[in-house]
Amino acid sequence: MRERRDVRTGFRADPIPHEVLIRVLEAAHTAPSIGLAQPWDFVIIRSEETRRTVHDIAVRQRESYTASLPRARARQFAELNAEAVVDAPVNIVVTADPTRGGQRPAGQVGRPGLAPYSTALAVENLWLAARAEGLGVGLVGFLDDRELTQALGLPDHLEIIAYLCVGYVDPLPAEQDPAQGAPAQRRPLSWVVHEESYGRRALPGAEPHDLLSETLAEIRPLDAHALGEAWERQKRMTKPAGALGALEVISAQLCGLSRSCPPPVPEPAAVAIFAGDHGVHAQGVTPWPQEVTGQMVANFLAGGAVSNAFATQVGAEICVIDVGVRGELPARPGLMPRKVRAGTADLTTGPAMSREEALRAIEVGIETARDLVAAGNRALLCGEMGIANTTVAAALIAVFTGAQPAEVTGRGTGIDDETHARKVDVVRRALQHHQPDPADPIGVLAAVGGLEHAALTGLILGGASLRVPVILDGVSAGAAALAARAIAPEAVSVCIAGHRSAEPGHMAALTALGLRPLVDLDLRLGEGTGALLALPVVQSAARAMREVATFDAAGVTEKN
Repeated sequence: MRERRDVRTGFRADPIPHEVLIRVLEAAHTAPSIGLAQPWDFVIIRSEETRRTVHDIAVRQRESYTASLPRARARQFAELNAEAVVDAPVNIVVTADPTRGGQRPAGQVGRPGLAPYSTALAVENLWLAARAEGLGVGLVGFLDDRELTQALGLPDHLEIIAYLCVGYVDPLPAEQDPAQGAPAQRRPLSWVVHEESYGRRALPGAEPHDLLSETLAEIRPLDAHALGEAWERQKRMTKPAGALGALEVISAQLCGLSRSCPPPVPEPAAVAIFAGDHGVHAQGVTPWPQEVTGQMVANFLAGGAVSNAFATQVGAEICVIDVGVRGELPARPGLMPRKVRAGTADLTTGPAMSREEALRAIEVGIETARDLVAAGNRALLCGEMGIANTTVAAALIAVFTGAQPAEVTGRGTGIDDETHARKVDVVRRALQHHQPDPADPIGVLAAVGGLEHAALTGLILGGASLRVPVILDGVSAGAAALAARAIAPEAVSVCIAGHRSAEPGHMAALTALGLRPLVDLDLRLGEGTGALLALPVVQSAARAMREVATFDAAGVTEKN
């Protein structure tokens, strides 16, 4: 069950003996069936002409779907070929018949999806049995069911559950290392088992699971051997030493993260935009109404924000996570509902949130990092949306850097002098009220933080545990990185400063973190925009290390 099953290439033309195929189909046919209806059927296809027709359908559908994806994700998806359809000696179409068993088969009351669910169990049995027989199985996932139904002459009422390519294969490769571009490891079992109530993670017979502690245990420094190789390679590349400036530092960092030289190019990339509201909005720190947070979430999902335009330009994917928007957001494609609470409390009169809520928001960020990396992304970009969140960021930066509120509190969305003076006073009063201890970063987040800041902290920690680069955006991401470093000092090793914000607190944060911003354009928008502008620079650093020849390889004479 732990061995690799999905096979895309390497099928041999060797025929499958009938008795072997029968054993595999018998295993599939013994699958548990909800309602005892056994809704599955198996259509075996050996005809080369039919397989060629299906192959052509798959290629057209793949190209159509690829055109709808962000550019980097499209390149990744385009690598999935459909040649297994014609290379494998046998194709098996697994269908579900929802009409089998009469109008009210047992167990299906109110659950019309149980027929395909039962059939999926049969597919799983087939897959495991084939693997035990030494057969490879590949699933073709980009076929249009209607076109395929017509091409195969299937009855219209059947639902196609899986199109499988089956055959003997060359030795199956083991799963690749995530650093080399393969999907990340599965989520640990301890993350997905909940006891009694959702969110209370605990394995049977064990104490409740601490997701944060497990994540921190996986954070390690940059690999010293790969770093050494990176600097040695920089000396031998066909360029003067140091000619690429900061790119050489980033390329070495990427090598140390991936434990390999040269490093993989960090693409595809995903921007995680965490959205949350703030009780401090009631103190008049911004002229923008609080409902703009939810409205901008809708704008992100509709593709109308600046971050959407930049993401399209650089081929990145945008994910929007509701970690604390005050209003209820309707379900929409692309929205990840992870609300910890409906906005924070006013930090001038009490803690912004409880310690438990701060921990939950950090866990949202950790899980988001793992989910995005498991989905194939090789770089994480910080994004946020929350009216009044620069006030919160200023308070956090003041705590973690020791700077005075007036030194780190900026004009956010462009406030006037009177509002700015009020904003500075709000930060000062909040710090006086709570006296937060920078040695207790979770306590700091609970007292004067925001839900999106806590989630960004978790994203950075999650990225560090998975050894993928995290490109920071502006002042809120800088505040989160300070919190992440206070929790796990080595977490900063995955951080790359995308840009320097016009907010004064951002430079204070970057200086404390020891990070050099890649872009300086006086941006103060948030949303991940600065990180998106820096993404091609980070990717260029990796490509230079991978593609630039060395002096000896290119036959270029080095300087004396």
